[in-house]
Amino acid sequence: MDLGIKGKTALVLGAGGGLGGACARALAAEGANLALGDINESAVNAAAEAVRGQGVKALPLVWDLGDLSLIAKHVAAIESALGPVDILVSITGGPPPTPAAGQDPAVWSKHFQSMTLSVIAITDAVLPGMRARKWGRVITSTSSGVIVPIANLGISNTLRSALVGWSKTVAREAAKDNVTFNVVAPGRVATARIAFLDDARAKREGKEVRAVEDESIATIPAGRYGRPEEFGAVVAFLASEQASYLTGSTIRIDGGMIPNV
Repeated sequence: MDLGIKGKTALVLGAGGGLGGACARALAAEGANLALGDINESAVNAAAEAVRGQGVKALPLVWDLGDLSLIAKHVAAIESALGPVDILVSITGGPPPTPAAGQDPAVWSKHFQSMTLSVIAITDAVLPGMRARKWGRVITSTSSGVIVPIANLGISNTLRSALVGWSKTVAREAAKDNVTFNVVAPGRVATARIAFLDDARAKREGKEVRAVEDESIATIPAGRYGRPEEFGAVVAFLASEQASYLTGSTIRIDGGMIPNV
């Protein structure tokens, strides 16, 4: 299937990570040119080389999402090198595992700026152009914790849930201009972040990491962790021309793990 995005410009935030890199490669396979943002310079450069190898243009950007002053500069660089952003895929780093109660307000503020406010502000920087051109796709990655809160991920559950409410609201505002907003909620997808969380849980509970993994897999009807490329394929479809009537939704990419309806 031709997804109809050849020649479009896509901005993928968190592109140096497992999920972001998979999204970038999936979009590149459909002919989209990529602007890639990540705080890790070597990782984002490697991601750019990977998509260039697929025959598309790539612009790597060292991007600390907590620094909102970088937005105007980076968006201008993208527009100069690749053209205006047609597709925005926002993936942010996760906070450390903590309970929700008893956290310092400064910790909440720091992660709100990098995980929530940054996504909103970057979207606001590119959305007017999408609406003027009558075409745009905004895909925001959150977590299964926005549907069923995850124990000891209090900050993540809270701040990512705010993005769901924001996305649903702005989806209604932008739909008439053929700009869609959707959220993807990954379950246990095999990335460095999931490995980190499994290791932290193993240490916290005094277990072997393999035992923690086995317990997690036992909750997944598919019987395994997801592969990053499976996540990327869903994001690429949401970015497609064919997905023009799909907006305001939260898509679970979880192998059937999330237990509620």
